[in-house]
Amino acid sequence: MNLIDPRSEAVRLELGRVVRRWQQLPLHHASALVPQVRDSATRLVTLTGCTEPLPELSPAATMDQLRVAAYDACAAGHCDTTAAELTALRRLIG
Repeated sequence: MNLIDPRSEAVRLELGRVVRRWQQLPLHHASALVPQVRDSATRLVTLTGCTEPLPELSPAATMDQLRVAAYDACAAGHCDTTAAELTALRRLIG
Protein backbone atom coordinates (compact mmCIF):
# COMPACT_ATOMS: atom_id res chain seq x y z
CA MET A 1 0.00 0.00 0.00
CA ASN A 2 1.36 3.41 -0.96
CA LEU A 3 0.50 6.14 1.53
CA ILE A 4 0.98 9.73 0.46
CA ASP A 5 1.95 12.33 3.04
CA PRO A 6 -0.64 15.14 2.86
CA ARG A 7 1.74 17.66 4.44
CA SER A 8 3.27 20.27 2.18
CA GLU A 9 7.02 20.84 2.08
CA ALA A 10 6.51 24.07 4.06
CA VAL A 11 4.68 22.18 6.81
CA ARG A 12 7.28 19.43 6.97
CA LEU A 13 10.09 21.99 7.22
CA GLU A 14 8.41 24.12 9.88
CA LEU A 15 7.38 21.10 11.90
CA GLY A 16 10.95 19.84 11.81
CA ARG A 17 12.21 23.23 12.98
CA VAL A 18 9.70 23.37 15.83
CA VAL A 19 10.54 19.85 16.99
CA ARG A 20 14.31 20.43 16.83
CA ARG A 21 14.00 23.67 18.79
CA TRP A 22 11.72 22.00 21.33
CA GLN A 23 14.26 19.24 21.89
CA GLN A 24 16.92 21.86 22.67
CA LEU A 25 14.88 23.62 25.36
CA PRO A 26 15.60 23.09 29.04
CA LEU A 27 12.80 21.07 30.65
CA HIS A 28 11.57 23.97 32.78
CA HIS A 29 11.27 26.19 29.69
CA ALA A 30 9.49 23.49 27.68
CA SER A 31 7.13 22.81 30.57
CA ALA A 32 6.20 26.49 30.71
CA LEU A 33 5.42 26.48 26.96
CA VAL A 34 3.27 23.32 26.90
CA PRO A 35 -0.02 25.30 27.07
CA GLN A 36 0.94 27.38 24.02
CA VAL A 37 1.89 24.28 22.02
CA ARG A 38 -1.36 22.62 23.05
CA ASP A 39 -3.26 25.74 21.93
CA SER A 40 -1.58 25.52 18.51
CA ALA A 41 -2.42 21.83 18.24
CA THR A 42 -6.01 22.61 19.25
CA ARG A 43 -6.31 25.25 16.53
CA LEU A 44 -5.03 22.74 13.98
CA VAL A 45 -7.35 19.98 15.14
CA THR A 46 -10.28 22.39 14.97
CA LEU A 47 -9.58 22.77 11.24
CA THR A 48 -10.48 19.09 10.84
CA GLY A 49 -13.90 19.61 12.37
CA CYS A 50 -13.02 17.91 15.64
CA THR A 51 -14.56 19.60 18.66
CA GLU A 52 -13.24 17.33 21.40
CA PRO A 53 -10.61 18.92 23.65
CA LEU A 54 -7.06 17.64 23.39
CA PRO A 55 -5.66 15.95 26.48
CA GLU A 56 -2.98 17.66 28.51
CA LEU A 57 0.31 15.86 27.95
CA SER A 58 3.89 15.98 29.18
CA PRO A 59 6.42 18.21 27.41
CA ALA A 60 7.86 15.15 25.62
CA ALA A 61 4.48 13.95 24.34
CA THR A 62 3.32 17.44 23.37
CA MET A 63 5.37 17.34 20.16
CA ASP A 64 3.73 14.06 19.15
CA GLN A 65 0.34 15.68 19.66
CA LEU A 66 1.42 18.61 17.47
CA ARG A 67 2.71 16.26 14.75
CA VAL A 68 -0.61 14.42 14.59
CA ALA A 69 -2.59 17.66 14.61
CA ALA A 70 -0.49 19.06 11.75
CA TYR A 71 -0.87 15.87 9.72
CA ASP A 72 -4.64 15.80 10.24
CA ALA A 73 -5.04 19.50 9.40
CA CYS A 74 -3.13 19.01 6.15
CA ALA A 75 -5.13 15.89 5.33
CA ALA A 76 -8.23 18.08 5.71
CA GLY A 77 -6.80 20.53 3.15
CA HIS A 78 -5.37 23.21 5.45
CA CYS A 79 -1.63 23.10 4.72
CA ASP A 80 -1.22 26.86 4.35
CA THR A 81 -2.89 27.57 7.69
CA THR A 82 -0.89 24.77 9.29
CA ALA A 83 2.40 26.18 8.01
CA ALA A 84 1.48 29.63 9.34
CA GLU A 85 0.52 28.19 12.74
CA LEU A 86 3.78 26.26 12.98
CA THR A 87 5.82 29.33 11.99
CA ALA A 88 4.13 31.40 14.70
CA LEU A 89 4.75 28.63 17.23
CA ARG A 90 8.42 28.36 16.29
CA ARG A 91 8.83 32.10 16.80
CA LEU A 92 7.09 31.86 20.17
CA ILE A 93 9.36 29.03 21.28
CA GLY A 94 12.39 31.05 20.27
